[in-house]
Amino acid sequence: MLTDNPEMYRASQRARGADEALIDQLIEADSARRETISTYERLRAEQNAFSKKVGAAKGEERAALLAEVKELAASVKAAQAASDEAAAKCTSLQRSIPNLIADGIPSGGEDDFALVKTVGTPRDFAAEGFEPLDHLQIAEKLGAIDMERGAKVSGSRFYFLKGIGARLEIAMMNMALDLAVERGFIPMITPTLVRPETMQGTGFDVEHDDEIYKLERDDLYLVGTSEVALAGYHANEIMDLTDGPIRYAGWSSCYRREAGSAGKDTRGIIRVHQFNKLEMFIYTTVEEAAGEHERLLAMEEEMLGRMELPYRVIDTAAGDLGMSAARKFDCEAWVPTQETFRELTSTSNCTTFQSRRLNIREREVVDGKPGKTRAVATLNGTLATTRWIVAILENHQNADGTVNVPKALQPYLGGLKIMK
Repeated sequence: MLTDNPEMYRASQRARGADEALIDQLIEADSARRETISTYERLRAEQNAFSKKVGAAKGEERAALLAEVKELAASVKAAQAASDEAAAKCTSLQRSIPNLIADGIPSGGEDDFALVKTVGTPRDFAAEGFEPLDHLQIAEKLGAIDMERGAKVSGSRFYFLKGIGARLEIAMMNMALDLAVERGFIPMITPTLVRPETMQGTGFDVEHDDEIYKLERDDLYLVGTSEVALAGYHANEIMDLTDGPIRYAGWSSCYRREAGSAGKDTRGIIRVHQFNKLEMFIYTTVEEAAGEHERLLAMEEEMLGRMELPYRVIDTAAGDLGMSAARKFDCEAWVPTQETFRELTSTSNCTTFQSRRLNIREREVVDGKPGKTRAVATLNGTLATTRWIVAILENHQNADGTVNVPKALQPYLGGLKIMK
């Protein structure tokens, strides 16, 4: 509880570069909330006692008591309003404070990550005698991506995947789904429109997040990841985790405004408004969450290995975590034409942050008997997404404009070995 150990939360806020003062404001607001509840309950008890007296009284005494009851009723109503206002303020402050970070993660912002490992060696295209093309140049030669008509139909940063481009994405997603099913994940095709309480409960700021698309008329939000729908799937439920974690693999289209991104990211399909993604989502106990996080990361690395891509794993710094994550690992693949690593997947341990907001609990078992309920832990991780096409095309290109298909992916493309 924050009120039991506020310094831990202050330290977390400092590491994130967030406002420490919010912790004290929440403690004050919680104290005020408790006081208003106490006042309301005391006045309500007095009102009930007076009501009984009125019922037994007669004549002038009854008239006098009725006047007092009327005055007391007004006080009860005012106390209830004050209590509701204090509770709303408390809730608002709670929603503005991000998850408590895990021990051992680096402090700071986007550039302050800790390098966990680097796997594979980028190709030396100069030694091979040619300069690599970027993913869009390759895709246009292959007839795989049509940005021009995407913009004509829907505006900038929309696109058509066509021909081998469409087949490549479907093959990649199917390979990821097979891996997930093999590891005990339940396949899900999820809604891409969700209610405000689901978006808010997952950890997205619906009032101030410029990345989120909203349908005003319907009061619904387009998701940027199936994590949102999967987090809301068990909202207001008591889950049975006695047989171990419950794992889902959600396949959906995703939508993001990509506000503020510029430069090379605007070319091709690195940052677009719509894309497909296979997202892993796990419900588990608090004790098992860290182990599940390691397994999600291992699966993401296995996919990168199957795609034969050089990559690195980073432990994301606190200030770059986002609202709900206590810890996040990113897997970044090498992009030859940018001569840098770019994020392809990430996996987050959200501990109990989302489940507390969405009221998702499990019942503890004590000495073989059902005990109290407590919040579950939730985790998420990306296993495949449209952006992977960028790394596949650039890393596996040939001097003649063809692209080699990674061996593990070939069966999903009918045995195709080279994209021409």
